[in-house]
Amino acid sequence: MPISVDQLNEEPTEVLDLQAGTQPHRILQFLAENDDKAFTQTEIHNATDIKRGSVGAVLSRLADRGLVRHRGRYWAIAEDDRLASYAAQRNASSASTNDDYYGEE
Repeated sequence: MPISVDQLNEEPTEVLDLQAGTQPHRILQFLAENDDKAFTQTEIHNATDIKRGSVGAVLSRLADRGLVRHRGRYWAIAEDDRLASYAAQRNASSASTNDDYYGEE
């Protein structure tokens, strides 16, 4: 769907698309669901099925925005209250569908 030239001019040049299904969203979701661990780019590639060459670029863009952190080869979700809330919500949502919340069928 085309946008107006005015929208194009108003759009910041470094917008990161975090919509569901995008590569940044998939990586953030994986790291948030595993917020107690850090992973190599290869491990993130294997877990998300994102092309190996794209994982590094996405992680760099996420790091520039303070959404992920790394030390050496390992990457993890950033220590940010917004991301911690997101991770807690995702983990609680997963737990409720895997426990006896809905009872027997």
